[in-house]
Amino acid sequence: MNSTGTLFRLTTFGESHGPAIGGVIDGMPAGIEVDMAFIQSELARRKPGQSNLTTARKEEDEVELLSGVFEGKTTGCPIGFLVRNTNQHSEDYENMRNLFRPSHADFTYEQKYGIRDYRGGGRSSARETISRVVGGAFAKLALRQLGISIQAYTQQVGNIVLPGSYRDYDLTKVEENAVRCPDEAVAEKMSQLIMQVKGEGDTIGGVIACVIKGCPVGLGEPAFGKLHARLGAAMLSINAVKGFEYGLGFAGACGRGSEQNDIFEPDGRGGVTTRTNNSGGIQGGISNGQDIYFRVAFKPVATLLREQETVDCEGHATTLKARGRHDACVLPRAVPVVEAMAAITILDAYLLDKSTRLGDR
Repeated sequence: MNSTGTLFRLTTFGESHGPAIGGVIDGMPAGIEVDMAFIQSELARRKPGQSNLTTARKEEDEVELLSGVFEGKTTGCPIGFLVRNTNQHSEDYENMRNLFRPSHADFTYEQKYGIRDYRGGGRSSARETISRVVGGAFAKLALRQLGISIQAYTQQVGNIVLPGSYRDYDLTKVEENAVRCPDEAVAEKMSQLIMQVKGEGDTIGGVIACVIKGCPVGLGEPAFGKLHARLGAAMLSINAVKGFEYGLGFAGACGRGSEQNDIFEPDGRGGVTTRTNNSGGIQGGISNGQDIYFRVAFKPVATLLREQETVDCEGHATTLKARGRHDACVLPRAVPVVEAMAAITILDAYLLDKSTRLGDR
């Protein structure tokens, strides 16, 4: 299960301390202009060492395209790519060779496969998300031609919450601070909390919100391929994600239908719109033309720079103190990963919609 998507399909490979992370994109439409500066900028948003809020590890994360692009355009053939690992400190993990790190995949990988790469978690490392960001960047290039845009931002860190909804903020300001929060004052409070937690050798989680604009009506399938289910599966496949909700989400469980139903009305152009968008742009598992918005909950990073109780591979109680360079909060670097998985899902849903009928709607 190293692939995602049906018609637009991304297969990823590589481990955090291997030679490279890479992938193969199949089903990319032909004739799309490949903006390498944009693809590299997406990787720059994810890479470590961006600010004092993130791990101090330095990785250039330069992507090498191996196939599927000719004279600056996609050919319709599989796009192979590599991002080489250049700044590994494998020795930082030597003391974890025979231990199970609390809340990591060490124990489950060992039990499932009988072998594991203890250096940074190997395949379970969040460094695998590099491939997702590259795949998402290509998907964004295609979606750009369809007028579909995707913007995520940090909505919550610990107990510090950005109030209101995405409509209350200028989302073009997301990249103006290291936290990737569109409100400078709230971003500063979030930064201070992350730095405090980091100084204590601890970690903290939060919530990333995402909005998809310009999505046409009709994406998604009515039963097992519901669009919100596919988005949820995509988000829950990201490291450290613990929850997904769209529209009003869990808050809607407290109200009544008379308060939440999205009333249909004429759009003034001969079509139909809704007065509100409590459904989050999806009804019956199918996009309705409104903005699609959702939230993704991230747990605190499991690696603490303080002593923790654990057991070794033989089941003996012991203690572990992690070494190395780790994030105290993944939220700032996870924003582009959320966008990438959303882009991959939406482009795949668009291509599937086109394949289910003859002619144009």
